[in-house]
Amino acid sequence: MKLTRKSNAAPVAGKPALGISRRQFMKHAGIATGGIAAASLMGTGMMRRVEAKEVPHDAPIEVKRTICSACAVGCGLYAEVQNGVWTGQEPAFDHPFNAGGHCAKGAALREHGHGEKRLKYPMKLVDGKWKKLSWEDAINEVGDQMLSIRKESGPDSVYFMGSAKFSNEGCYMYRKLAAMWGTNNVDHSARICHSTTVAGVANTWGYGAQTNSFNDIQNANAIFLIGANPAEAHPVAMQHILIAKERKHAKIIVVDPRFSRTAAHSDLHCAIRPGTDIPFIYGMLWHIFENGWEDKTFIKQRVFEMESIRAEVKKFPPKEVENITGVSEVDVYQAAKLMADNRPGTVIWCMGGTQHHVGNANTRAYCILQLALGNMGVSGGGTNIFRGHDNVQGATDLGLLFDNLPGYYGLTTGAWAHWTHVWDLDMAWVKNRFDQTPYLGKDPMTTPGIPCSRWHDGVLEEKSKLAQKDNIRMAFFWGQSVNTETRQRDVRDALDKMDTVVVVDPFPTMAGVMHRRKNGVYLLPAATQFETEGSVSNSGRSIQWREKVIEPLFESKTDLEIMYRLAQKLGIDEQYTKRIAKENGLLVIEDITREINRGMWTIGMTGQSPERIKLHTQNWGTFSNKTLEAAGGPAKGKPMVYLGHVGARQKRNILVPKFCITNQNT
Repeated sequence: MKLTRKSNAAPVAGKPALGISRRQFMKHAGIATGGIAAASLMGTGMMRRVEAKEVPHDAPIEVKRTICSACAVGCGLYAEVQNGVWTGQEPAFDHPFNAGGHCAKGAALREHGHGEKRLKYPMKLVDGKWKKLSWEDAINEVGDQMLSIRKESGPDSVYFMGSAKFSNEGCYMYRKLAAMWGTNNVDHSARICHSTTVAGVANTWGYGAQTNSFNDIQNANAIFLIGANPAEAHPVAMQHILIAKERKHAKIIVVDPRFSRTAAHSDLHCAIRPGTDIPFIYGMLWHIFENGWEDKTFIKQRVFEMESIRAEVKKFPPKEVENITGVSEVDVYQAAKLMADNRPGTVIWCMGGTQHHVGNANTRAYCILQLALGNMGVSGGGTNIFRGHDNVQGATDLGLLFDNLPGYYGLTTGAWAHWTHVWDLDMAWVKNRFDQTPYLGKDPMTTPGIPCSRWHDGVLEEKSKLAQKDNIRMAFFWGQSVNTETRQRDVRDALDKMDTVVVVDPFPTMAGVMHRRKNGVYLLPAATQFETEGSVSNSGRSIQWREKVIEPLFESKTDLEIMYRLAQKLGIDEQYTKRIAKENGLLVIEDITREINRGMWTIGMTGQSPERIKLHTQNWGTFSNKTLEAAGGPAKGKPMVYLGHVGARQKRNILVPKFCITNQNT
């Protein structure tokens, strides 16, 4: 019998037809002896011939300047765009922060512009199934729900979870939206990471931020890292540390329970027991005071209450410190001597220092060490606090907080009067947006809201125990989800209990799926920061401008457009944008930057005009990798847009204020 040979060519790609179910595949794959055996079970429907598509390769390549969003170092990036598609990227070799350096996280940025896992259009959960919506319907339904809840329960029953991924302008407008809605129930991820830094450092220097710049670390003679592992978490920042080590022979001391990749570069690694940061620092101070290594002149001229610390430190002699921390007397002494003999020295910390129930006191202790050594107000000194999100410092500066208005103005009547003046609004109108009934004896307008680490308590706690009219019934999770919180059972229960959950994000997040709901969840596709423009502040509070790399993918919209559409639906758009121009129905982002500068007097954020930030971004190659000052070009002789700190460069002749170190254990 003659056999007819059939072609082995796969069919042309068409509609997928797997031929077996996922359950069958997993079952067969599990018992198969190898990948080939498993593949043979798929059938020809899974294997389809690929046909090449003609793509013009001669289209011009447009290069955009943007800033990496992986962490808060603020690395410059050249994004290559061809026919509106983000086709390539290169780290900027002429950028003063990264000088061509890049990390694995930053190398994946282009994936944001391809959209394989992106949320493509507005969706709503209906009877357990996702239904596609138009933007008009989505805004109307979400807005109607907000207005209904406001009428029944008051404005505090809507929670505004914000994001460290917003631009500075996005952070500001989101806080402003919450204010004009009439609530202080607004917050972002700094609450979960560096809020202890903000409290501890602000109680020492006056406000909580990194005192120097990444680049200034190159001028240090000693680098003390505690609870930080930049070799893995901030690889480009590690370059500045290694430059100091190679060029200045800076001594590196790493205090970490683990022998990390950063510790591998250290001159001294001290493996403390977790949670013993303060005894270790006090052990160092014991040696510093015992040997007379403290900077007596600096303390006399600039520091309050160091004698109180000296008395407390006497309770931590070497044997006691070794018993508490697990670090030998010799190593504690050596850490103190290295810092004393190699000034100026800088102290660097990150999450390992803050994520403790005594995190505030930890950060105070780090500051006290620098005060004792006189390492503040000098180049190469300071307390350098590495942030995790690209704009977590900007979000904090711009008041995306439950207890502050932009610029750390607080929530006092005077603070509100200042910002209503900036907004050119009547104070009475803004006040009337808030609930008019005091709860637990407190005025809602001047009472801190609920932090993002406890928003679920606002949903689940008894109404009578809340300083607001009713429980939280609706929440926006805008650029930040819920998987960073520890009490996941309570989070899930809260997601289930609320009337409405609104996720605004480029990607579907945990907030949209970890609940057990069948209805009342909205997913709204926000554009990434590479699909819009605006300013961003790195850990050192250097401000840079991101150019738009590509147009928003699919049906996504920018944060500012979504906020503006919501404001229109809520009937507050006129007040919300009173001093901000519109073009083609969208807000002019430069006007938002100017409004920010109009009001940010407390931290000196008043000269950062959009024109100046853009000029510096377009000429970032002219700025020194060591001093951040322009050697030539249109900004010659000027520093990169930067908010001056107490640890700023000596040549700027900063007058260091007196520092207070009382209430160390509060």
